[in-house]
Amino acid sequence: MSPSNIEALINLLMLLALFAGLAIWWATQRGGRRGRIAERAREAALDHRAQASPEDGVEDSGVRSRTLRRLAKLGDRIPLFDAKYRLKLQRDMIRSGYRNSLAVSILLAVKFCTGLVCAAVTVMLGSHIPVIGAYPLIRGMAMMGAFVIGMIIPEYVVAFRAARRRNAMAGCLPDALDLLVICTNAGNSLPVSIRRVAEELATICPPLSKEFSLTADELKLSGDSIRALQGLAERVDLPSVRALISTLTQSMRYGTPITHALRILSRTERVAHIVSLEEKAAKLAPKIVLPMMLFILPAIVAIAGGPAVIQLLQFIAAR
Repeated sequence: MSPSNIEALINLLMLLALFAGLAIWWATQRGGRRGRIAERAREAALDHRAQASPEDGVEDSGVRSRTLRRLAKLGDRIPLFDAKYRLKLQRDMIRSGYRNSLAVSILLAVKFCTGLVCAAVTVMLGSHIPVIGAYPLIRGMAMMGAFVIGMIIPEYVVAFRAARRRNAMAGCLPDALDLLVICTNAGNSLPVSIRRVAEELATICPPLSKEFSLTADELKLSGDSIRALQGLAERVDLPSVRALISTLTQSMRYGTPITHALRILSRTERVAHIVSLEEKAAKLAPKIVLPMMLFILPAIVAIAGGPAVIQLLQFIAAR
């Protein structure tokens, strides 16, 4: 056999070993009392999702919807993630703005597929790595590392999206508090005020507007106002929002005026926002030193000393 055929056979064996290891892990997780309980829990979740499919917001037609449903089925049947980890992912997906019941299952399927793709690419390109590419054992270890890294990447993408969404809501929260103070001063109740603020923020900050709209619906439909407000704090995950929820909860519990507490909190958040902007502006000068030394200073030196160097070279050449 030629060396290329041997390399292809080694790559195929590595991929088969990876799939065999995953299959053994799959069978191990499905077997036993714990595996049967987990399997029944997944089947119950699938049955519940099938009954509630009209409310999921995903239509049956279209390539995208069919692909998402197939990914969700794959994610529900992957036994690599326990219930605790799935709950953590569900909380992260909600904070990222994905409230669909298929979101966690789709993310798990994407994590698994991304890991397989990264492992396959590493196996195919591992032979071209200098020095260490000739050792199949090192390539196999690199394949496993690529599989793990590929499964981590989608979760980091979700965390990055959640951080961007959280920063956007933090920037618009002082304005939302000012609007909430105005609405409560006008004599509106708390659900009506939150609904009005959500409508005003629809074009300014859509993520915060959606969270306030959902909270207003929960306050209107649910009799437990404290639980609805705590759900807002859990979804947004900002210290300022937690302070807002704590203020509203104490006001409702002890009967203190909400308007006065909101006014104090709004003033505090406005000052904190201004201080954070001033802190970012103060950090800008040290951060810009290195780019100026790398990109601007060489150009200034070339412009200032270039003519003198050219004249010196001409003088030396003339002699």
